[in-house]
Amino acid sequence: MACGFRRCIARQLSRLLDLPPENLIKSISAVPISRKEEVADFQLSVDSLLGNNNDHSRPDVQVQATRLAEKLKCDTVVSEISTGQGTVNFKINRELLTKTVLQQVTKDGSKYGLNSELFSGLPQKKIVVEFSSPNVAKKFHVGHLRSTIIGNFIANLKGALGHQVTRINYLGDWGMQFGLLGTGFQLFGYEEKLQSNPLQHLFEVYVQVNKEAADNKNVAKSAHEFFQRLELGDMQALELWQKFRDLSIEEYVRIYKRLGVHFDEYSGESFYREKSREVLKLLDSKGLLQKTIKGTAIVDLSGNGDPSSICTVMRSDGTSLYATRDLAAAIDRMDKYNFDTMIYVVNKGQKKHFQQVFQMLQIMGYDWAERCQHVPFGVVQGMKTRRGEVTFLEDVLNEIRSRMLQNMASIKTTKEVENPQETAERVGLAALIIQDFKGVLLSDYQFSWDRIFQSRGDTGVFLQYTHARLHSLEETFGCGYLNDFNTACLQEPQSVSILQHLLRFDEVLYRSSQDLQPRHIVSYLLTLSHLAGMAHKTLHIKDSPPEVAGARLHLFRAVRSVLANGMKLLGITPVCRM
Repeated sequence: MACGFRRCIARQLSRLLDLPPENLIKSISAVPISRKEEVADFQLSVDSLLGNNNDHSRPDVQVQATRLAEKLKCDTVVSEISTGQGTVNFKINRELLTKTVLQQVTKDGSKYGLNSELFSGLPQKKIVVEFSSPNVAKKFHVGHLRSTIIGNFIANLKGALGHQVTRINYLGDWGMQFGLLGTGFQLFGYEEKLQSNPLQHLFEVYVQVNKEAADNKNVAKSAHEFFQRLELGDMQALELWQKFRDLSIEEYVRIYKRLGVHFDEYSGESFYREKSREVLKLLDSKGLLQKTIKGTAIVDLSGNGDPSSICTVMRSDGTSLYATRDLAAAIDRMDKYNFDTMIYVVNKGQKKHFQQVFQMLQIMGYDWAERCQHVPFGVVQGMKTRRGEVTFLEDVLNEIRSRMLQNMASIKTTKEVENPQETAERVGLAALIIQDFKGVLLSDYQFSWDRIFQSRGDTGVFLQYTHARLHSLEETFGCGYLNDFNTACLQEPQSVSILQHLLRFDEVLYRSSQDLQPRHIVSYLLTLSHLAGMAHKTLHIKDSPPEVAGARLHLFRAVRSVLANGMKLLGITPVCRM
């Protein structure tokens, strides 16, 4: 990829340096475009080649770069060779660049950037991604939004790269809260309300029973007993719990559909109540389980009683805990999927929990624990609707849709769309996802309604607007132009900048695949949209000679194709009109 240019440069370098081309490919990178000046297309970092520290200013590195550049020759592919700070720069023959990039985008379609030599030789893996994981019998809390969209992005990217991905939604469907809910429903629940608006009613019951339990010890005792009955497999208690679980999943599936997210498996902590006992037996047989004075069971991961390294794995009444169930789940998934990597997309507050779980798996003798990875993320602050502080995701989705509909209605350039509700939802969701993905995932960020709906800034609305506008160009001028094109008609600076940027797409995908951060793709797509916006003002199709119009249409179609590919990886459905 980078349309084979990287490999051509690597072959010439290989003969000079007596190194295999494969060893050189990752040292040759496409140069980010500059608004100030025309830049070369590729650069070779002399430091990365020599395995030095990145001190480009050292005289010997500069000397080596100059010597290397002097030995290299221009050919039919490379038209100019120069040096930068610690780099050798390569400019590609302009007509060849134009023809090759546009043909490659057309030929590869949705695989453009993924068929790159940067990914060649990477083994296809079995990858499990656990994400979203809301708590059953509670309305889908907005706090689960980040896990849902980040996990979806990671699963999309890994799947696009050809890995076998299993998406697991590990529901919080077990634990003491079900003791409270079971007791609460018996005291305050109504079957009719449960059927008509299940999660709202269960939420009201949960709030009420919590207040009662705080004031009345008997209610707290009943809740404890109900959970014990669940753990012991009492049929009546399990029947009520199952009803809560089924109604919750129905509601969640509806919301996931709005988000454009799907799962291969709805699992949950409840699946592991039996297997948790086996985990406890295994820990005990290895001499790792210790009983405390209070009757709880713990594992001391430090081996010297360090309180910060103690993990509780069983309550005093013998019931299991979150950590025990996570251990059982990991062991079960290894048996079931034989994964190469398992990724947990859970907020940064759970960092210590996962460190302890992975460490316990290691000391239990499971070497594959090193294949488990926690992808942490920060907190969204200040997410409010017009009615005040927001708790539930559906309220946010509804608000986004209604605000977007208002915006679309007020913009004069808005085209007549077939389904305004659906378009508003897709554009609004793009706005939400881009605001979330612009920064480092680990960072907390301040949510801003005003900022996410700007159509001219670095927003999801801007990406959707660009995609719709480019689609409209194709609709207006048809595809008659697109059979062939003259590369000489695309040599303006605006065209060359777009082509250079399209060259870099594989590197951006590679970077995101390495650190699982979507911001690289977001930044790339925003720059691509800005470049397309500037080109649209000057590279007119209407009233241009057919040859020029056809070439420009080809260029804009390539931009739209790559823009759509990137948006889909991020979990955004591109709109064709808005």
